Formats: sequence, C-alpha cells, structure tokens
Amino acid sequence: MTAQRIGIEVSRAIAIATKLANVDVVSAYPITPQTHIVEDIAELVANGELDAAFIPVESEHSAMSACLGAAAVGARTFTATAGQGLELMHEVLYVASAMRLPIVMAVANRALSAPLSIWGDHSDVMAARDTGWIQIFAANGQETFDNVLCAFRIAEDQRVLLPAMVNLDGFHLTHVIEPIYIPEQGEVDKFLPPNQYPLPLDPDKPITMGAFAPPYIYTEVKKAQQVNLTAAKEVILQCWKEFGDCFGRHYSPVESYRGEKAKVLLLVMGSFSETAMSAIDSLRDEGKEVGLIKLRLWRPFPFAEIRQAVRDAEVLIVLDRAISFGGPGGPVCSEIRSALYSEDKKPKVIGFVSGLGGRDISPGEFRGIINRGIEISQTGSEQEFEMFGVRE
Repeated sequence: MTAQRIGIEVSRAIAIATKLANVDVVSAYPITPQTHIVEDIAELVANGELDAAFIPVESEHSAMSACLGAAAVGARTFTATAGQGLELMHEVLYVASAMRLPIVMAVANRALSAPLSIWGDHSDVMAARDTGWIQIFAANGQETFDNVLCAFRIAEDQRVLLPAMVNLDGFHLTHVIEPIYIPEQGEVDKFLPPNQYPLPLDPDKPITMGAFAPPYIYTEVKKAQQVNLTAAKEVILQCWKEFGDCFGRHYSPVESYRGEKAKVLLLVMGSFSETAMSAIDSLRDEGKEVGLIKLRLWRPFPFAEIRQAVRDAEVLIVLDRAISFGGPGGPVCSEIRSALYSEDKKPKVIGFVSGLGGRDISPGEFRGIINRGIEISQTGSEQEFEMFGVRE
C-alpha cells in the first residue's frame, strides 16, 4: 500500500474520501458542526476535481429526498448532517432503508434542542436508532475516513442494498486536525468497485415504488427489512477484512482494549473511548483488573461479539451520551442489558449518562465513573442509572 499521511481536519478528510469514492451525487444542507464536509465537497465539484452533481437544497428533509431519487437511478449518493438536521430528515430515513437505497451519510453527532446546543453528544443518532440504517461509530479521524469508504462498499453490495451512516463526534472529531493516511486513487478503485444498482428507475419503464401497502402485506415487508439488515452483518465483517488486507487497518464490531482477564469493563462509543483508554491505563498501573470495550457497529447490533467480549467480566459499566427520558437511562445500556438477558453467565450491568451537550469527560472523570460503577455493583443504587458529573 502507498499512502500519504497528512495533517488534516477530519471533516475535510471525509470530503476527500467522497472524492476518492467517485460519488455521483451529493445533496446537502449546511448545519454546524457538519458544514465543513459539504463545503469542501462543493468546492471540489466547483473546481472540477470531482465529477459529481452537488444539489444545494432548502432543508435536510429535501436533502435526503433528493438522495432518494439519485440513489434510485443508480447514482453513488452521499450526504452529511448533524443534530436537528438529522431529525428533520427523520421520516425520509425510513423511506431510504425500506426502498433499499444504498445512500451513505456522515453524521456529525450533535446535541438536540432545547436549550440550543451546537456541541456534540449522541442524542441525534439515538433518535434515529430504529430507522433501518446500517450505523457505524468512529473513534478518530482515520476510522472516520476509512469507514466512509467501507460504507459505500457495504451499502452497495447487492446482498445488502441498505443506506449506511458513519457517526463521528461533533467538534471532538469534525473540527480536529489529525494525521490521516490518504490512499492513492488506484488503491481505492481496487477496493471499491463501481456502483451497480440492480433495479434503477427507468423513464422508459415507469413504475411506482413504496406508495401503498395494505395490512395483509405490510408486516411481511418489515420482516424482510429485519432479515436483510441482520444479514448485512456478514457483509460488513467481510468488507472490514478485505479493507484490512488492502490498507493494513482492521476493524471489528466490538474492539477490546486491555480487556484480557478484566473483571470490570467499561463500554464507550465514539471518540470518548480514546480518552477512556488513558483511565484504563492508569487503573491497570495500579493493579486493578479493568478494561475497555469500544462498540463500533450499532446497527446491525453485534449480539455475539458483545456476549463474547464480556463473558469473563463481573461488572460491565456502560456510558451513554444520550438519555432515554423516563426510561432506564441510556439507549446503549438498555440494549446491552437486553442482549445479555438470557445469558447464564453475565456481568452486572451498570449504566451512566454523561458527556451531554459537548461536555468533556476527562481521564480522571472516567476513573470516577469506573470506581462509582464498581461501588454500585457491590452496594447497589436506588436509581436505575446515574448521571455522572452533574453540578450541584
């Protein structure tokens, strides 16, 4: 492999990834902290460096609607959004997955109003959890860049044909300059074949798609979606293996850091997992048997890999950066508990919500979360979950 390692803002690296992927259509509306992604793509198109149609629209709802049409005629299609933009797209997200349209979207994860916040947490994507999209979380700029390329390969695979979103933390990644390996165009072309959408719309053979389904067929359609999304996991694993063979960077649905023989595990998603690694290192140096799990694949959910990763742990501490109001805490913790419910041997699962609205969690605070989680596992808590770091 030949690749140039350059210091670049992660948002701008995503734009380069779309150029290397030879996208055909980009439709987007600017919203902080996603704006730099589509600004750079628009500039690449305007300068003639990317032969694509860039469609500026009046809203994110319109952006996703335009992506539907582009993908339906067989164009390699990309968009990006954040926060309220993702929620304005919400009803159209369901259409993209149900109609099996392989759109790729980068989501610069951002807190939701009110109060207004432009900073990052996972509230936006958790609200879109059940829309039928493949969902991948990136921990750093290189992971983001690589998985945008992988997302096209996965989504367009004719065994899949589903939209895919790559989630990256707003500001903590989008506006950070990191050293990123940028491969040559020829290397990407070998990994990512041209899009061959099998059922493109044809004006000479007009049809109606997704217009109406009476009760006697709707359930079967939804069952087909579920089967297809679940089956996509095999293709995702295959794609990540082939990407590793091509570029030397390997990905998995669940990644363990110093998890061997750990009695206590902390599970984190996104860029905060790298900060948590420092806390794990310091606790390990003190002789404590703690480790870290990074959950990378959110949909389809990696049940087997989660169960395998925690099989020897006594305590599993789950950090959510979104809250399920009126529920048992965070959506990730709820799903982890559900995944482990039927297991004979399983750790105690302790849930925390923190890092909302862009608030940082320092290595010292991660130590506090871990220590408090251990304490709860031993003495219990009157609460279903705890919000860590709330000022009194």
